[in-house]
Amino acid sequence: MARKLLVLWTLVALLCLPVSGSYAQAVPRAAPTSHVMVQSLAPMPHPVAKPFDPEKATDAYLARVSGAARARSDAYFEGGYILLLVDALYAIAVSALLLWLGISAAIRNFAQSITRSRFLQVPIYVALFVPLVTALTFPLTLYEQFIREHAYGLSNQTLLQWFGEFAIAFGLTFAGALIVFAVFYGLIRTAPRRWWVGATVLTSVLLAALLLITPVFISPLFNHYKPLREGSVKTEILALARANGIPTDNVYEFDASRQSKRISANVSGLLGTTRISLNDNLLNRCTPAEIEAVLGHEMGHYVLDHAAILITWFGLVFLVGFFVLDRGFNTLAGLFASSWDVRSIDDPAGLPVLYALMSTFLLLAAPVTNTITRTIEAQADIFGLNAARQPDGFATVALKLSEYRKLDPSPLEEFLFYDHPSGRTRIFTAMRWKSAHLNDPDIKAEPVSPQ
Repeated sequence: MARKLLVLWTLVALLCLPVSGSYAQAVPRAAPTSHVMVQSLAPMPHPVAKPFDPEKATDAYLARVSGAARARSDAYFEGGYILLLVDALYAIAVSALLLWLGISAAIRNFAQSITRSRFLQVPIYVALFVPLVTALTFPLTLYEQFIREHAYGLSNQTLLQWFGEFAIAFGLTFAGALIVFAVFYGLIRTAPRRWWVGATVLTSVLLAALLLITPVFISPLFNHYKPLREGSVKTEILALARANGIPTDNVYEFDASRQSKRISANVSGLLGTTRISLNDNLLNRCTPAEIEAVLGHEMGHYVLDHAAILITWFGLVFLVGFFVLDRGFNTLAGLFASSWDVRSIDDPAGLPVLYALMSTFLLLAAPVTNTITRTIEAQADIFGLNAARQPDGFATVALKLSEYRKLDPSPLEEFLFYDHPSGRTRIFTAMRWKSAHLNDPDIKAEPVSPQ
């Protein structure tokens, strides 16, 4: 610091020294001056950005699906409202048939004639009950899953192809039912007054197990999975996955076009089974922006732990449901036990009663369960918009989903029947997000939304 001060003072002293020579002897004169006019310039005109209205953009997008396409979409989805009631009534009718004709009691008696073990009597009963109920409900299943899907142009399968997959699903259901109901009735015998608590825990564990094994062991039974070909789409998906901490280094494609033209994708799995999958319909029918929008949404389910949240909420729903089953069974058995030859709730002959009661409960609880799933779907929508930043891609893919989802329901209709946000809700969410990011460089480069 002292050296810096010394140098500074030396420079000041040199500048103050008297100047020698003729220039030092010259007489000072005033410098010439001139008058300068100073005035303010008018401000440069700037282009005024046209205001962006999310509501108008939403209406403009919805208007792209109209006429016969809109009518067909509405008719298909609204028909599902009636089928919810029909399914429940059909289950009650099948249960009544098995009970009032003594078929259920006869199956129970057959199981008892084979073994005295109450534990083994249950799977024997179930081994006859499940095929019988499947056969009795087959006409409705055939209509809903094959005939109706073809009527609306949503299925690509022949009857033989559809029945082959139906048989696989039946085999899985049959095997699972033998084990699950044996444990279920074991819980009832162990804790006859609080069995519904144990049943709730059992159901939650089963849901978690299904999430764990489905992507690796069950899904490949219905579709062929292969690594997605190298290219920009795969690169963008993996970059999006890495940015959001999803532990996978590959993306899989599966051939859903052999079943239908529906677009879908998923990020599923637990404990090292995580898999990013998208179907060939999504790849072939959608733009890169739409694919990113869909995958951003699906990654939202994974990152936000929606699997655990669903298990928790549905566990609570089933807790109430099993409690209702307990009280409802005791009430009905008190009225009709002698006619049905059903002895107690731990008697497998009473399984049709539980089947009818659960079908009724799930019908009445549909607004609750729909709200649970619709809420997490809305959360995944917002996550996907923030992650993929493709609001217009998200809007246009919502229009493609209208092939089997009504686009513009009333608020009450959406609350009662929608397990996903409606098309209007999803497109408005995307346009509202876009309106808050209009000045972002990547959004400026996006297509102009309709107004």
